[in-house]
Amino acid sequence: MEAHGDVRVDDWYWLGDRDDPAVLAHLEAENAYSAEALAHTAQLQQQLFDEIRTRVVETDVSAPSRSGDWWYWTRTLEDHDYRSWWRRADPDRVLDATKVLADATAALGDATDPAALAGAGQLVLDENALAEGRDFLAVGVFDVSPDHRIVAYAFDDDGSERYQLRFRDIASGRDLPDEVADVSYGSAWSRDGGTFFYVRQDDAMRPFQVWAHDLGTDPAADRLVYEDPDERFFVSVGLTRSERFVLVHSGSKMTSEVLWVDAARPADAPVAVLPRRQGVEYDVDHAVVGGRDTWLVRTNDGGATEFALWAMPVGATDLADADEVLAHRPGVRLDSVDAFADHVVVAERSRALEQLRVLRVDHAGGRLVDDGHLVAQPDPVYSLSEGGNADFATPTLRFGYSSLVRPTSSIDYDIAARRATVVKVQPVRGYDPARYRSERLWAPAADGVEVPISLVAPVDHPPDGSAPLLLYGYGSYEITIDPVFSALRLNLLERGWAFAIAHVRGGGEMGRTWYEQGRLAAKPTTFSDFIACAEHLVGLGWTSPAGLVARGGSAGGLLMGAVANMRPDLFRAVVAEVPFVDVLTSMSDPSLPLTVTEWEEWGNPVDDAEAYRVMRAYSPYDNVTAQAYPAMWVTAGLNDPRVGYWEPAKWVCKLRTTRTDAGPTLLRVELGAGHQGPSGRHGAWRDEARTQAFMLDAVAAGG
Repeated sequence: MEAHGDVRVDDWYWLGDRDDPAVLAHLEAENAYSAEALAHTAQLQQQLFDEIRTRVVETDVSAPSRSGDWWYWTRTLEDHDYRSWWRRADPDRVLDATKVLADATAALGDATDPAALAGAGQLVLDENALAEGRDFLAVGVFDVSPDHRIVAYAFDDDGSERYQLRFRDIASGRDLPDEVADVSYGSAWSRDGGTFFYVRQDDAMRPFQVWAHDLGTDPAADRLVYEDPDERFFVSVGLTRSERFVLVHSGSKMTSEVLWVDAARPADAPVAVLPRRQGVEYDVDHAVVGGRDTWLVRTNDGGATEFALWAMPVGATDLADADEVLAHRPGVRLDSVDAFADHVVVAERSRALEQLRVLRVDHAGGRLVDDGHLVAQPDPVYSLSEGGNADFATPTLRFGYSSLVRPTSSIDYDIAARRATVVKVQPVRGYDPARYRSERLWAPAADGVEVPISLVAPVDHPPDGSAPLLLYGYGSYEITIDPVFSALRLNLLERGWAFAIAHVRGGGEMGRTWYEQGRLAAKPTTFSDFIACAEHLVGLGWTSPAGLVARGGSAGGLLMGAVANMRPDLFRAVVAEVPFVDVLTSMSDPSLPLTVTEWEEWGNPVDDAEAYRVMRAYSPYDNVTAQAYPAMWVTAGLNDPRVGYWEPAKWVCKLRTTRTDAGPTLLRVELGAGHQGPSGRHGAWRDEARTQAFMLDAVAAGG
């Protein structure tokens, strides 16, 4: 392969031809080889799997959330891989979440008790029944109509992320004749529930069209609502919480546009909220302020690097007609905005921590008021998540709270009283949080910038470097890796390991500037930040290179490949899951899925010689050299639409034949799955047990 005067030779290029029988045979041989290499850990793998099953309460009910006159929740049962969706009517609004949860939980205990059966509610959809006869199942769309009669659901049965759309009458449990093939994520109902909006992908796996289906009609007659011809832009669709507007969002890495359709007039053509301008990003939510329909516009327009919030009348198309609600604040990232009837919740991020700010809707004054209302959180390092807030008129906010030492809690926060009520805490058998401590550390990077690290360890973790530590990293797409609890991680913590997240640049933990400093030509900063975090942890005595394991997936797998090339001496083992390691070849091939859309993240090596040079210097596959490497555990998915299976397959071949030591280089390929790996929870737990066994074995062998 030749470009910009540079020649590369790829001895394993042939692995990209999945139609070649030799390719499948090779992947099957890799699986057999890895199974043999880990055969001596079979008992350990089973033990780790059993420990996961012992801790996880498999028969459980999620915290119910209200939508209209109904409460909705999910249920899981022991020995079942998937969840089922349930609901209970409450038209008089006499129930609260704790009562619904108690009744639904009681129904798990005795299926013969009439009272318990009443508490069980009404079945909406059982994913276990849907998975019968299938080796893989993922539900990508679950959307109940505004009148709560129909549920639209879409499933993928091979990991390709191309979904089959169905419509089910909830009362009868029977599917309607309407079936739509090959849809993507995103959905919205019209106000009367007669029209359903969905998204389609192009041949490059880019969501690029929004279609409308009228229930009871032939899907062949569905109408195209919107198409974005720009290959950089991804399209999605959704309904505002007020159920007044269908919003079509089209965005690239650096530019976005929102169009709207009145949900009561689904046949209308979509209208842009603000015109598209290169480099300007915005999204909107609908609020009613002083009786006036209002767009809440979160945007970086006008140099608002970390975004600002504006209120603009629906129908206006210029920010000159808007009122500024929250000005741009350097160092405070405005992540999201959620509108309700009497309040607006803004998620902000500062110093790698998220907080919730509540704005009051002053209906008499026709404005939004910032009273400095921040929702207090109990831990110094934590993570927040959206908890299911379908009701526009709710006086409470549901959110999820978790930390490295606290299992996820579902919280109902009374806005007026400023009081939090814990609805449910994720049950974990045998877990004692007092045995562990969580900390926020800051590692000095090569340029002097401090990089945050979130860490959890046993309280008696020795400070002499003798204990193992697993360091996780991602650092791309402005995605934030927040510190959340994992029952699966306890397998390692109970064996004396520590776990840490390196919040490296390229992610979104510290705002837009943090992201900009780790993308395009600055991408190598992501790798040097991760190395700085590893060195800092070693220097503080949390671990040593003999006990340090690095882990990352997808773009985080690129990070793993880069640091393994740059500092193989710093890590005992590396786990790279579905790793994006053949960066230069993939970004040079516009025919591959997602390549053109990714050029704003990585650069365009086809037309830009400098982008080619930067990418050439760090692309893990192109920079494998004759040196000793850590023990390597690599995964791939044959049906992966995001990272082609051939990237990790080729990389493993090159590593195995180039490395100068005898350490293991192992590849496991999911032959019936995609980017996310096995779909059932038991399959996912076995996969995790296998990975943990590899890490434990590698550290033991090196110690």
